[in-house]
Amino acid sequence: MNYLSAENLSKSYGDRVLFRNLTFGLNRGDKVAIVGANGSGKTTLLSILAGTTQPDEGIVSHRKDITIGYLDQQPDLNEALTVMEVVLAGESAQLDAVRAYEKALLHDDPVALERAMTDMEKLEAWDYEAQIRQILGELGIQDVEQPVATLSGGQRKRVALARVLIQNPDLLILDEPTNHLDLEAIEYLETFLNTNNGTLLMVSHDRYFLDRVCNQIAELDGGQLYTYKGNYAYFLEKKDEREAAAASELDKNRNTLRRELEWMRRQPKARGTKAQYRIDAFNELQEKTAGRRTDGELDLNLRTSRLGSKILEVENLSKRFAEKVLLDHFTYTFKRFDRVGLIGKNGMGKTTLLNMLTGQLRPDSGKITTGGTVKFGYYTQSELNLPENQRVIDVVQDVAEVMKLATGETVTASQLLHHFLFNRQKQYDYVSKLSGGEKRRLQLLLVLVQNPNFLILDEPTNDLDITTLNVLEEFLLNFPGCVLIVTHDRYFMDRLVEHVFVLEGEGKVRDYPGNYTDYREWRDSQPKRSERIDEPVKNQKSEPVVTKAPAAAPTETKKRLSFKEQREYETLEKEIESLEQRKADILGQLNAGGHHEQLTAWAREIEEIEQLIAQKSDRWLELAEYV
Repeated sequence: MNYLSAENLSKSYGDRVLFRNLTFGLNRGDKVAIVGANGSGKTTLLSILAGTTQPDEGIVSHRKDITIGYLDQQPDLNEALTVMEVVLAGESAQLDAVRAYEKALLHDDPVALERAMTDMEKLEAWDYEAQIRQILGELGIQDVEQPVATLSGGQRKRVALARVLIQNPDLLILDEPTNHLDLEAIEYLETFLNTNNGTLLMVSHDRYFLDRVCNQIAELDGGQLYTYKGNYAYFLEKKDEREAAAASELDKNRNTLRRELEWMRRQPKARGTKAQYRIDAFNELQEKTAGRRTDGELDLNLRTSRLGSKILEVENLSKRFAEKVLLDHFTYTFKRFDRVGLIGKNGMGKTTLLNMLTGQLRPDSGKITTGGTVKFGYYTQSELNLPENQRVIDVVQDVAEVMKLATGETVTASQLLHHFLFNRQKQYDYVSKLSGGEKRRLQLLLVLVQNPNFLILDEPTNDLDITTLNVLEEFLLNFPGCVLIVTHDRYFMDRLVEHVFVLEGEGKVRDYPGNYTDYREWRDSQPKRSERIDEPVKNQKSEPVVTKAPAAAPTETKKRLSFKEQREYETLEKEIESLEQRKADILGQLNAGGHHEQLTAWAREIEEIEQLIAQKSDRWLELAEYV
């Protein structure tokens, strides 16, 4: 059953042609990933297929009776709403039933209420809010009442992803869904998509994710789309075969072109019509050979500064924000050629630790001693700070016009940019014209050309295409210094690190020997906490099981709380607890004494808090009758 069809799509931006006469189809049950180099037009193609961007030419059609969910790379959320309100504002049959139920309650319409309750039962929508909370929690969003306006860019992406997943559409279109997710959230999303029977179309550079989720790979290369039936490993095999055949064809065409070029040069300027077919064939052949693009080789074997015996010593490092402990007496001495991965859930303090090691943030206590020869190269995930009105080559030349390789040879900024897949034309583009991935590639180049000997990479794989990731891995494998990496790309980490720091919460850091997969297998082999707790205690008398008689059926239907009332009930518990804590803090201050004005203000505040606690407790008791 065909879900989506695209015929003869073309799209250009100014003189830049992304693709021309592109045709694509998607059937029910397909799970397709679009891959390709940064700037090749993947995000643009995805938004055209989702219907949010119009092509210059061509037609996109969707099956009329299906629902479509689309996750944009930069989702637009209503900042006036809370997280829960944004998710509930989505489109699905269950959400329609929830909204109808809320409306019937609001207008006290018994007929509409009965119909809405029937729909809620039929669609199993009573548990919908619990499902939303579970999905948001798995994606790292715990506070569902938090205003969207206070969320970071990564948190907004996760809220938008949760909203799309809870809708359970027939066709799910996702643009870089694993960006801004921690490793556990990515594995949750993997499981979710693998157990979902829907149809999937996505853009992703996460190779493990592609291999485990997709059954088709579509590569956008040179404005053409090449489709492969199979997972990512199968795609790599068949892509090599295609490129080998294309290279052979290109060599053949170039040999023919040389012969034809000699014939063209021998012809008089006034050519007769008799040889026009041969002239046309020459022009077509010239277009074919000129139009082929070969990727520059990303040879990153740059010279690094000498690294001494003393590198980086961390002793009893501690850091907390308010009540949250991120590090508690962390100690480690970095050795030469250390390759360490840093893992943990979002918010555990990974970036905070990196900022302390590089001197950008002070610890609460502890000592960091840096060796005299250490030169950090810090690639951050923060907002890019590149001069938008400057040309790409000028940005690099401002750092260094000539760079030395480990062999002693020198390369110019232009040559190095070519190795980073910036062709000559792209080098003279303004930074403002680059795609997100191209800007990240330029940012990475600017870090490496400064000849660091201790690389700290915070999410270097975000927005980088697979070609760039492969060559970056090769460089890091041969890098003669220390490497500390935070990344959600499990394949990238598995290839590069030899042990991992695991931030387990409450300031604890586990140093595990091995890569991420080694650690994950070890962790999964450990007995679950619930298993240990629930083990039967030996020599304990078993009590007889008493079966209670079923309670009599109520004569009246018990009132159900609306979703808003349920949220209010849960929020009241937290608010009352917070007020009680504030009251206790102020009482402690009163007992310690102070100025007369302070004592008066504290006494007045306690009185106000007690009034609030009484009001909220009354409302909580009122709602508790219906829970």
